[in-house]
This record gives sequence, structure tokens and C-alpha cells, in this order.
Amino acid sequence: MGVEVSRLSNGLTVATENLPHIESVALGVWVRSGSRDERDDEHGIAHLLEHMAFKGTSTRTAWDIASQIENVGGEINAATSVETTAFYARVMRADVPLAVDLLSDILTDSKFDADELVREQHVILQEIGAAHDTPDDIVFDHFTETAYRHQTLGRSILGTPDTVRSFSPANLRSFLERQYGADRMVVVAAGAVNHDVFVKQVEQRLGGFRAKASAATSQMAHYVGGDFREDRDLMDAQIVLGFEGRAYHVRDFYASQLLSMILGGGMSSRLFQEVRERKGLCYSVYAFHWGFSDTGVFGVHAATGKEDIAELVPLLLNELHKAGDEITEEELNRARAQYRAGLVMAAESPASRASQIARQLLLYGRPIPMEELMDRLSKITTDRLSDLAARLFTTKPTIAAIGPVGSMPAFETVRDRLARADLPAHRIAV
Repeated sequence: MGVEVSRLSNGLTVATENLPHIESVALGVWVRSGSRDERDDEHGIAHLLEHMAFKGTSTRTAWDIASQIENVGGEINAATSVETTAFYARVMRADVPLAVDLLSDILTDSKFDADELVREQHVILQEIGAAHDTPDDIVFDHFTETAYRHQTLGRSILGTPDTVRSFSPANLRSFLERQYGADRMVVVAAGAVNHDVFVKQVEQRLGGFRAKASAATSQMAHYVGGDFREDRDLMDAQIVLGFEGRAYHVRDFYASQLLSMILGGGMSSRLFQEVRERKGLCYSVYAFHWGFSDTGVFGVHAATGKEDIAELVPLLLNELHKAGDEITEEELNRARAQYRAGLVMAAESPASRASQIARQLLLYGRPIPMEELMDRLSKITTDRLSDLAARLFTTKPTIAAIGPVGSMPAFETVRDRLARADLPAHRIAV
């Protein structure tokens, strides 16, 4: 039957997709509020709130929440991103009412106990320390901080030790009340689920949730680019080179996704073949494109030894230039096949499918049929991709590097080498 969508009287969107031959259900509540919605004195509070939601309500202790879902063989968890926060569970079909009740309880009646808060703040401080000690993770935090300097979009989701320590139960309640409203929330279930029954279950528990969030929407982000380097005594260097990408809603979002696959989306990609297989200059290299509601970033990540940096970076830049000159039909068709396979495989997982539907509802206000996505991909041409590459890779770059990076070319050298005077005067608008 595809995706069915209903809206409750308070404006809450409820969607389901029945997946034949599956006996379990993945369900959750997704909120259009994340780390970029924090005020300056709230850095890290969205992530802390996600943690504290499981620490007890008026009728359930933290033990009750964990044990009740696991007593039926289910799972419950949450995740915070830049623009969304998700609270989700996976259970057998008979236990959907329990999962709905648990998720609703933690969203509407969390106690935010002061003693539990102190313990969870300590846990997050350990998480911050662990991230700092993991260069291949923390380099991406520095990358976004540099690309969107002094903006909430560029800040780490975890916060800082000082901000995390500063939060009180009152701060958590204030953030929840300002940011969480039915107009910014969707409830989605995928798997062995009946739409009408599920809507009634959600109506009973969340039909009275506040209709609107009072907080203003987040400010528009502005890509600025720049350079960050941290010379550490490590065995390898983590390098990210990036550019301003495309937001979800703009014309070339999907073209950017395909371009990232062609450049570094697998073992057959240009970067993997040229940099790793032919030259042996790094043990890991890939490209990525992250879309947000109003901007995006396109990047290349490479992990290499100190002795190969000087040769690696110019080779990366050369491959970016080549993409602006030509993309072949074979490469485009392979990228389309990869993208389509990823969508189909995700649709076979209830959890992935529920998350995908929720994301589409929050971003576009409707689920996007697979056929529509395939149609968009089919209209992308090699000329359009090479034009996009030429435009992207001549803009101001962002560089983030951690490790023995003293031999890396200067930022100005990279920027100047990317600039091209041979581009035609008129190219397809992106």
C-alpha cells in the first residue's frame, strides 16, 4: 500500500509503511530540532536532553524503561544530529503499544532528576574526551567548525566540558518546551504495522502534545571555508578537504550525491583507484556530500602516513580538476546503480525505512516515492556532473588536518591550485 500519512488534531504527523513478511516494527518520534537550534549558552544541550530522556519519568525509573522494552525482546534508543533528534524503538508487532507508551512517556513526562543529570554529564564529558582522542572522528568536527565558523551549524553536537557542566534540570525543561512541538515532529512506524490502529495509539498518548514549538527557527547558515591544522605526534594524518555543497531542496542535491560516489564512493571510484590502488598513498580515501536544510558540504577524507602527504594532496587536487573536465557515462551509470541499490536495501530494513520516511516528511512535508527519486536520478547527465564539479572545486576550500601534517601545502597554495582560468564563460547554473 505504500506510505500512509495522517495528521492528528494538534498537527502531529503520523506515517506508516506496512512491509510484508516482516514480523517486527521499527517506530519512533523524530523532531526537527538539533544542535544548530541551540542558543550560544546551550551548546550541547540537545544531545544531553536525548540522554536524559531515558533517565526516568513520573511513573518509570531508568531501570523500568530499559527493562520493560527488553523484557519483550525490544530495543530503544535515541540520536541527535545537527538538525534533528530521534527517539526510536524496535519491537515485535504485539508490543507496539508498549513502545508507543514508552516513547510518549519519555517525551511528555521526563523528570530530569538532578542526581541523574550529574551522572549523565559525567558520561558525556567522557564522550567528549574519547572524541578528542579519536583523530579520524574529531577531524570532522574541526572541518565543520571551520566551514561554518562562529555558527551553530559548525559546532560539535557534544558541546564543550564547560557548557555541559553548566546545564540544570530547568535548562533541559526550557529547551524541550521551546523546541518540541507537534508542528516540528513526526511519528513513523515501518514493518508489521496497521496504519489506523497505530494512529489511534499515537493519538491516545501524543494527541494532547503542544501544537507548536515557541522557539524561532534556526538562522540561515553561511559557508565561509578556511584552514585548521593540528600537528600531533601520530602514526598517520587525517585530512579533510571540502567545499560548499548543496542543500536538500536545491536542484543539484542529487547530482552532488552521485558526484561523491563517482569520486570516492567505493573501490571502483576515481580516488580509490588512483590514490590508493595505483599510487598506494593512503590506506583510506573517500568522498562525501552532506546536505542540510539550507546549505551543504562536499568533502574528501584521506588517511595517510607522514611521508606521503606532500604527494597525496596535489594528487587529490588533480583528481578534482579532472572531474570538472569529464565524467563518463559508465561512471554515471555505476553511481546511479549504487544509489538505487542503497535505497532498495534501506527499504528492506524497517529501521532504515522508518528513518528515511521521517526525514522526508520533516524536509519535504511528504514521503518521496522510489519512482520519483529514480526519475530525478535518470535526468542527471554527465555534462551536468562535470559542470557541477568545475563549479564546486573552484570555490574557497575548507581544510582540516590532524596528525604529522607539517609537510602539507599551505592553504593559499591549495586554494590557488584549485582556481582555474580555463572554465568556459557560460556553464549550466547549479
